[in-house]
Amino acid sequence: MNVTPATSADESAATTGSASSSNPLAELGPNAFLQLMMVQLQNQNPLSASQSDPTQFMSEIAQMTSVEQETNTAQSTAQSAALSLLGHAVTYTDNSGAAQTGTVQKVDLTPSGPTLTIGGVAGINPTSVSEVS
Repeated sequence: MNVTPATSADESAATTGSASSSNPLAELGPNAFLQLMMVQLQNQNPLSASQSDPTQFMSEIAQMTSVEQETNTAQSTAQSAALSLLGHAVTYTDNSGAAQTGTVQKVDLTPSGPTLTIGGVAGINPTSVSEVS
């Protein structure tokens, strides 16, 4: 019987491409999760009863899918909420903590979330909006 040694966490992260030296706090995405699961499956002991339960792996995949769907729903909701502010007068808190008022002129949908342009000031986080009129 051939047994392939398990890879270390560093080797797995390097193989998946999810962790990089520029971003050591990078999260594992769905592809990295599946790659790690395949390494685990390839290196499991078929004689061990605790490792041969296929329902455990299906449960992990279902949980990962559920988390991904919830994340997508949250992003869509945040984008919809930001888009609904277009053309409305709002009060928001600027970086210095002062309350500012202006009309939402533009919504940018960035990878890190939506940002607003209010009264010519760009990059305002929609969560800093305290009042809409």
